[in-house]
Amino acid sequence: MFFTSVYFTTIELLGCFFILNITLAHLMSCSSEEATGFGPIFEEEPLDTVYAEDSPENKISMNCRARANPPAIIKYIFTLLILHFPDEHFSLVGGNLVITNPDKGKHAGKYVCVAKNVYGTVISKEATVKFGYLNQFPTDEREPVHVKEGQGAVLLCSPPSRYPSEVLFRWIYNDFPNFIIPDQRRFVSQTTGNMYIAKVEPSDVGNYSCFVSSPTIGKSVFSMPIPLLPQIEKEVKRYPADIRVKFPKTYALVHQNITLECFALGNPLPHIRWRKLDADLPPNYEVSMNGALLHLINVQYEDEGSYECETLNVKGMDWYRQWLYVEGAPEWAEHINDTEKDVGSELTLRCVAVGKPLPWIRWLKDGYSYGKGELKFSSLTFEDSGMYQCVAENEWGTIYASAELRVVSCAPTFIYNPVKKVLLGAENGRVVIECKPRAAPKPKFIWKRGSELLTNSSRMLIWDDGSLEILNVSKSDEGSYTCYAENDRGKSNSTGTLTITEATKITVAPSDTEAVVGDTTILQCSASFDPSLDITFIWTVDSYGHENRGDLLIKNIQVRHAGHYSCTAQTIVDNATAEADVSVKGLPGPPGGVRVEEIGDTSVKLRWSLGSDHGKYFKRTNIIFPAPVFLDGSTESATVINLYPWMQYEFRVHAINEFGAGENSRPSIKIKTWDARPTVAPSEVIGQVGISGELIVTWTPQFFFGKKFGYIVAFKQHEDYEWKWATVEDPETRRYVYKESMTPDTEIQVKVSTYNNKGEGPSSLISAVYSPRLGEMSPTEAPLDVYARQVTSTEALVWWLPVYQSPPNWVDGYQIRYWRKYDDNEAAASRVIVHRTVNQTRLENMRPDSHYLIEVRAFNGAGLGPPSEHCEMFTRRPRKRFALLYITLIQILHLKREILFRKEGERYGKLYTTGRHYIDFPMPETGDYVIEVRARCEGGDGPISQIRVQGEYCLLLIIHHFPTLIMLMIMKFSIISSMCSLQELKYLSHIHRCSSTDVTGIPADLSYCFVLCLGKASLGPESLSVAAVLLLALGWMNLGL
Repeated sequence: MFFTSVYFTTIELLGCFFILNITLAHLMSCSSEEATGFGPIFEEEPLDTVYAEDSPENKISMNCRARANPPAIIKYIFTLLILHFPDEHFSLVGGNLVITNPDKGKHAGKYVCVAKNVYGTVISKEATVKFGYLNQFPTDEREPVHVKEGQGAVLLCSPPSRYPSEVLFRWIYNDFPNFIIPDQRRFVSQTTGNMYIAKVEPSDVGNYSCFVSSPTIGKSVFSMPIPLLPQIEKEVKRYPADIRVKFPKTYALVHQNITLECFALGNPLPHIRWRKLDADLPPNYEVSMNGALLHLINVQYEDEGSYECETLNVKGMDWYRQWLYVEGAPEWAEHINDTEKDVGSELTLRCVAVGKPLPWIRWLKDGYSYGKGELKFSSLTFEDSGMYQCVAENEWGTIYASAELRVVSCAPTFIYNPVKKVLLGAENGRVVIECKPRAAPKPKFIWKRGSELLTNSSRMLIWDDGSLEILNVSKSDEGSYTCYAENDRGKSNSTGTLTITEATKITVAPSDTEAVVGDTTILQCSASFDPSLDITFIWTVDSYGHENRGDLLIKNIQVRHAGHYSCTAQTIVDNATAEADVSVKGLPGPPGGVRVEEIGDTSVKLRWSLGSDHGKYFKRTNIIFPAPVFLDGSTESATVINLYPWMQYEFRVHAINEFGAGENSRPSIKIKTWDARPTVAPSEVIGQVGISGELIVTWTPQFFFGKKFGYIVAFKQHEDYEWKWATVEDPETRRYVYKESMTPDTEIQVKVSTYNNKGEGPSSLISAVYSPRLGEMSPTEAPLDVYARQVTSTEALVWWLPVYQSPPNWVDGYQIRYWRKYDDNEAAASRVIVHRTVNQTRLENMRPDSHYLIEVRAFNGAGLGPPSEHCEMFTRRPRKRFALLYITLIQILHLKREILFRKEGERYGKLYTTGRHYIDFPMPETGDYVIEVRARCEGGDGPISQIRVQGEYCLLLIIHHFPTLIMLMIMKFSIISSMCSLQELKYLSHIHRCSSTDVTGIPADLSYCFVLCLGKASLGPESLSVAAVLLLALGWMNLGL
C-alpha cells in the first residue's frame, strides 16, 4: 500500500534522524537500576481530521503523546519530509502538532508521529487531514412535476458535490422550516436524497426543496423549489407495488450497524416485508419507517447473505434482493510484549491478527522495515535490541503493536536469589536445592558438599537450570552445599546447610464408606511426624481441598458429597497421603448430553446418556417438554410425538429411583419441527355487516404450522353456488373488511381457512350473518334489569334481559360500555361487543376502588338502540402490596386501541380493547410477559408499540391453630376461590406478587404466616404440596398440636 512505501522512503531518505544508536543503553547488564528505563510507548496517536474549508477556527490540532524513560523526542513526518519547528504554519506544543491558517493545497495529506529515545524508535498510525466542503445547489429553476392522483411520484434531489459524503437529507414543504415527516406514504432516501411519494393525494400540491446537512462540518444548503402539481381524477386508479428504492450490494464491517432501504410506489399503499434467504433475519434486527428501513445492529459475520425486500398491495407485488457482505478490520489475536533475553539465546517474535480479508503482517524495528511473518533470531546480539512494531493491515484498516527487546549480559550474582541458608529434607525422601543466580549468558554450574565435588550419579543429579536433586536422603547427607556459577562475564557462589528430619507417615487411614442421604459419616486419619515440626491435615474431594485437624465429620450427607477423598498429613518438609471412596445412595443424578435427532413435523427422536444412579437402580426416566413422558429407567432414547409443526422446542430429562425424582438435565439445543400443512381451522369466526353495508369478518388465529402463513376468507350469499374469497397474508391479522356494500335483506355465509407454504388447511364452520333489510331500523327497545357484580378489583360480571324484536328492528348483538362516574369522559368509555345470543359478559381492565357506570345497548346493521338504565357498581379495593401494571397510552382522536397481553415466546395471548388512553393489568403471575399496543379504525391497523414485563412470585401460606385451618377448608370456596385456581385450592395456597416488605393485609388474629419467595420459577403441584406439608407440620409443632 502507498503509505507503507512512504514510511520506508522517508526513513531511508532521512536516515540521519533514525540512525540506530548502538550505545551502552543496548549493552544491558542484569542490575535492577538499569532496568528502570524503557523505550517509547504511544498513549495517544494522531487521528484523521476533516477541516471545514470555511471554518472560523483557523487551526488544526493533532495530538501525539508517548510514555518513555528517558522522555521521548517527538517529531512529525508529512509528505516524505520531517517537519522542522518553528515554521510559518507548523508548531509543536507538548508533542501536539498545530497547523495555523490551514491551506488545502499545502496541508492536506498524511501525517505520522515519531517518538524516539535511547532505547529505540516507534512510529504512529497514519492520520489523514482532509478539507471538508458542501457546495451550494444550482440557482436554476426546477421543472414542475405533474402526476395523476393515486400515482406515485419521485422528486429528485441532485445534491451538490461535497466531502465527506455522509450527509442528512430532508425535504422542505413550501416554507422553511416546515420539514416533511416521512410516513408510510412518503419516504426520503438517505442514499440518493430523493423523496418518494407512494400515492399522490390532492393535498400534496406545493413546492418542495431538498435540504442537505453535513454534521461533520456543520453546514446546510437547500435546493430551488420543485413544484408538485397533482392532477385530480374522477376515478382514482389503483396501481400495483413498484419498488423504486433499492439497497445496493453492501459491505458492512463486523460489530457496526447497517441500514438497508427499500420503498415502493403503489395504490393502495404497499406493505413492506423483509426476509433473509435460506435463514431467519438476524436476532438483532429492527424495522422502522413503516418497513422501509431494515436496521442490523452489531453486525456479525453470520449475518452475511442475500436479503430480500417484498412489497405488496391488492393489485400486485414486487420484490428485490441483494447481497450483504460482512467483513472486518484487523484485530489482534496474539501480539508481542516487552522481552528481555540473554545474549546468544534464541527468540521468535510472532503476531497473529484476525479480520476479513485475512490481514497480512509486516515488522518495523526502530522505524525501519524489518521483514514479514515471524521474526526468528538464532543467536541474539546486542544490535538486536530496540523497539519492534508488528503491523497488521487489510483494506479496512491498519493496527500496530509495539514492544521493546533487550539483549542483556552480566556476570552471575546471587544477590537477588541466593541458595537457602537452611535446607530441610525428610529421611528416605527427595531433596531439591535450587541454584538460580541472575546471569547472562547462561552460566555453567558446579556443586560441592563441603570441599567434596559432586557429580551426577544414581542418587544425585544436577539439573540444567543449576538445581541439585538428591534421592533417598539420610542423615549422612547432612552438611553445607555450595553452588558455583560461571560465564564469560565472571563467576559467583552461594551456600546452604541441609538437615534431615523424621519422615511423616499415615498411621490410621480412612476406609471406603457407603452412606445413605441424611446419614452422618466419619473418615478417620492420623499420622506420625518429626516432633520438631508442625503438622497439618488436608482433605481433598475430587481435587478440591480444605484444612482439617484429622478425622473428617460429614453431617447430613448428600449425594453431592460422594467422591474420592484424600487425607494428606503435611509438614514443611514432606507429606503422606491416604485415600478412600465415599458413595452416597440418594436421588439419581441428571442425565447428560440430551440431543435431538430425526426431526419431523410432529415428532422428534431424543437421545441421552444416563447419569449416576447413586446406588439405586433407575425405576423410570421422565422427559419434560413441557408435558411429562415417563419411560423405563434404563432407556437412553425415545421418540416424542404429538408435537406442533413449525414450533420451537427444547427438552429436559430426569431419572427417578426409589428416593424420588433427580435433577433435570441441561436443556437440549432449541430445535424447530418441520413445517406441515395446517390441520386446525381458525375458531370463533364471526361475520357482521357494518352500518355502511360493509362485511366485517373476525376470527381467532391458530398455530402457523409453516412459513408464509395466511388466511383465506370466503363468503357468499346463501343462494349462490360460488364463493367469493380474499387472501390475508399477514399472519397476525384477526379481521377482514369487505368494503363493497352487501345486498340488503340477505343471509351471508362466511368461513375462514388457513394456508402456508405446504398447502391449505381446513375451513372453519360456516357462520351466517344477515345484511340489513331495506328500511331496517335500529332496535327500539333497551335491555332491562342490567345487573353487575364485582369479581376482582379490576373485573366484574354484568347480566341483562335480552331484547326480542321482529324485523325491521331485529337485534344482531349488544354493546356494553363502562366508565368511571366521576373520573372518565363517557365518550372514552371502554366497550365490549357480544353476539345476540349472549346476555352476560365479563368487564376487564377496570380501576380498583372506583365507582363505575355500566350501559347496555342492542344493535343491528342500522345502528344502536336506546341505552339501558345506568347500572352503578363499585370495584373492590386492591389487596395491599398487590402490584398493578399501569399502561399510559398517547391519546389519538376517536381511535380504538387493542392491547395484546401475552407470555414471552408465545404468539397469542389475551386481547383487550379500550377507547381510553390508559389501562391497568394485574402483575403477571408467572414468567415474563409482552404487552403490544396498536390503534385501530375502519381504515386498518396502525403500527405496534411494545414493552416487556418481568413476573415474580410468592407462595403465601397462612397457618393458625387447628380450628382456623378447618374453617379455611370449609370456607375456601367463599374466601379463597376469588384468589386461587382450583389446583391451588387443594394446597390452601395463593400466588401473588412478591413484596419488598412483610406481607400486609392479613387479618390480625392470624398468629402464624410464612412467605416463600420463589423468584422466576414455576410452581408445580409437587412443590406446592411439599411446601404445604412442611409448613403445616411446622405450625402444628409450634402450637403443640
